[in-house]
Amino acid sequence: MSSYYGLIGAGGHGREVMPMLRATLYADPIARNSEIIFVVEGQKEETQVNGYRSLSLEAFRALEGIKRFNIAIGDSRVRERIANLCLAEGIEPYSLIAPSAILLDNNEIGDGCMISEQTIITSNVKIGRFFQANCQCNISHDCVIGSFVTFAPGAKCNGNVIIKDHAYIGAGALLKQGRYDRPLVIGEGAIVGMGAVVIRDVAPFTVVAGNPAKVIFQK
Repeated sequence: MSSYYGLIGAGGHGREVMPMLRATLYADPIARNSEIIFVVEGQKEETQVNGYRSLSLEAFRALEGIKRFNIAIGDSRVRERIANLCLAEGIEPYSLIAPSAILLDNNEIGDGCMISEQTIITSNVKIGRFFQANCQCNISHDCVIGSFVTFAPGAKCNGNVIIKDHAYIGAGALLKQGRYDRPLVIGEGAIVGMGAVVIRDVAPFTVVAGNPAKVIFQK
């Protein structure tokens, strides 16, 4: 039976992580025989991207055989919608963890994660579904991170931080260490701007930026 690994999204992030997927599958003597495909929602006809077949989401879903998926799309709401569509059709997610990523002890990471090169997750961290960490991120001990959260390249999260669903942590941002009895909290849907230094809680659906981070927009 044919087997396919669909990487949904052929933009910059998708093209960056495709080599990571290729390396991961090549190391698995069973999975290495599967075809890797870019999947682009709304694409009109089959094309090629960086030497891989690129199909519409509809064409991918119609393939006969074993299909698995992950989603290289930064917009977390789009990521959730597509994930729910695929899951409803019985297409299973795969997780993607770079060979150079470092994961230490007693971590719990949900399905469909995408952890890129040189990212470090230390110990006793809990992460939800379809989490994305770009290159060279750091997540320290005892953090609790929700589903559909995105870390842009170089984002750093110290220990005892809670990050709710759909939050976005910008490139090079730094989240201050929380306490065991008083963790730092980044609310649902919050956006932490590039290079921000967060020293206090961020309310849901709020955009913060600067050093120290200050509110620049709130829904």
